[in-house]
This record gives sequence, C-alpha cells and structure tokens, in this order.
Amino acid sequence: MMRERVLALLRQVADGHVTVDDALARLSRLESEELPFATIDHHRALRQGYPEVIFAAGKTTAHVLGIADRIAERGEGLLVTRVSEETAAALRDRFPSIEVNALGRTAYLPPVEPPPAGRGTVLIVTAGTSDLPVAEEAAVTAQALGNTVARLTDVGVAGIHRLLARSDALSEAAVIIVVAGMEGALASVVGGLVAVPVIAVPTSVGYGASFGGIAALLAMLNSCASGVTVVNIDNGFGAAFAASRITHR
Repeated sequence: MMRERVLALLRQVADGHVTVDDALARLSRLESEELPFATIDHHRALRQGYPEVIFAAGKTTAHVLGIADRIAERGEGLLVTRVSEETAAALRDRFPSIEVNALGRTAYLPPVEPPPAGRGTVLIVTAGTSDLPVAEEAAVTAQALGNTVARLTDVGVAGIHRLLARSDALSEAAVIIVVAGMEGALASVVGGLVAVPVIAVPTSVGYGASFGGIAALLAMLNSCASGVTVVNIDNGFGAAFAASRITHR
C-alpha cells in the first residue's frame, strides 16, 4: 500500500540508491490531480491508508470512469459506492476484474498488494432483509479495507430469539455494525449484550412515520445501551470505515 511504498522510497534515499530530487518528484505526484470535473486527492492513501473512494450518486458515468482511471492506475485499489446499473456495466467493461455487488451498489477493484489486515472480525447484523443494501455496502467497504467480515441477517427485534441463538457470533466479533430501519431498536439490544464497539446504521426502511429513517436515527441516538455510536441514515460506508479504524489501531 501507499505507506509501505513511501517508506521503501525513503529507505532508498537513505541508502543512496535514489537521489533527493528524484524522491521529491515521486512524492509530488502523491498530492492531487485536477481533472475538468474533479480534483482527485491522491495523498489520501498516505494520510488514511486507503485511496479516495468514489461516491457515484450524482455523477455521470463518464465522470466516474474518468476518476476511476486515475485512481486505479496507481495500483492501490478502487472502491466505488452508490453505483447505478449503467455505471456498473461501464466499470466492468473498463476493469474486467472489478467486483460489482449489485445489492450493495458497490464496485471494488482489489489493489496490487492486499491492504494490512484488521484484527478480529467485523460483524454486520441486519434487522431485516430490506436493510441488506446498506449492510452489503458496509460489508464490501470493510473487506476492501482489509477486514474479515461476518454477517447475521434478518435477526430484528420482532423475533429476538433469532439474534439470541447466535450469541456466539456476537461474542466473537471485534466490532459490530448494526443495520436497522423501522424503530431501530436492534442497536440497543446488541449494545446491551456485548462489550465491543457497536456502530449503528439507521436505514430509510419503514412506513410513513419512520420519516425516511429519522425515527430509527433518533432511537439509536437515544439508545440506553452505553457506547453505541451512530452514523448517518443509510451510511453503510461510513460505519465500515469507522469499524476499520478500530480494527487497525
């Protein structure tokens, strides 16, 4: 990954195999790159350990491909979220080895070298099948960042015995991401059962009074279980990134 490459470059300078001017020229290419429609933050891989992720919603297919080309050519990996079917097809044509998750609306191109592995398992717990698109976005993101991912699907509070029957999975996880719509109660239940970090993701799933996920968001923010952290509505990506920072500490 980028950090390892920079470290190797600095060692080459120290050993006299690379000149200071040559090293400076190489490092200057890590900054940013201006396109007519975007400014790509190439330095992010060095700062945060993973390249800039492309949020495809609102972008044209041509814009996504243009940004993707510039990121992918560095070999650090490529992750695109909220991908439409049209853009996913274009990414497949451009990058034959890219992995498209239609349910999670993601596209992932593995890096030349695998990222550093996170410690333990990121467990993604889904209240209902309707929450799976957000859960899969979280799963793909967590895996792209070097984590082992496990899933518990459709174990919401309407049938709490389904969750309690898998208490072993809860106890073995390093971080748990809880994805739930409706009233969002599952995050509090899980938060009250485990001692590891719990990241709650409210989804926009629910009937009218759920207000597009606001009801679940407020319920999770007001959780009586200590230590539950909440991200934005439908933000599986953000939850996975936070979980990965925990597993890589």
